[in-house]
Amino acid sequence: MLDFTRIDYLKDGNERQRRAYGVLTKHRIFEKLSNYFPVLAGTIPIEIDIEGSDLDIICEVDLRFEEDFLDEIMFSKLIPYDVETKVEYPIINGEKCITLNFMLEDFPIEIFGQNKPTTQQNAYLHMIAEYKILQEKGEEFKQKIIELKKQGIKTEPAFGMLLGLENPYEDLLKF
Repeated sequence: MLDFTRIDYLKDGNERQRRAYGVLTKHRIFEKLSNYFPVLAGTIPIEIDIEGSDLDIICEVDLRFEEDFLDEIMFSKLIPYDVETKVEYPIINGEKCITLNFMLEDFPIEIFGQNKPTTQQNAYLHMIAEYKILQEKGEEFKQKIIELKKQGIKTEPAFGMLLGLENPYEDLLKF
């Protein structure tokens, strides 16, 4: 299985993965976020992205120090000054989180911070489960997922539809 905690695999991937790798390394995103154990999650790592899919970077952030996190990101010039950034504080499964959304070159980027290790966050666990399912089910299944996503269906519900899952967000965690 690929080591999704590093982004090296992207440089040997499909065209979009190679472009993502180029943008992430050119702007030293993972280097600048290294204190927060960043992991690229979502659809691009497992090749089920569609046009407009974002680069989801999950981080471990102690939200008691969220201002430090934001200051460090801005201070490190992770986000260029001329880029519009949207910061939100959603509550997910009863836990406060932080999201930063911005465009970097031709990629929408979302940095998601939660007060738990990145490899224990649902975004990572869902991606690993989806990767294993894709490996098992093959190319035809993968194309069906991509088609559902093109119709506007989010990733987890798309898997749920094809696998007959009642609650895909919870059920995928069992894989």
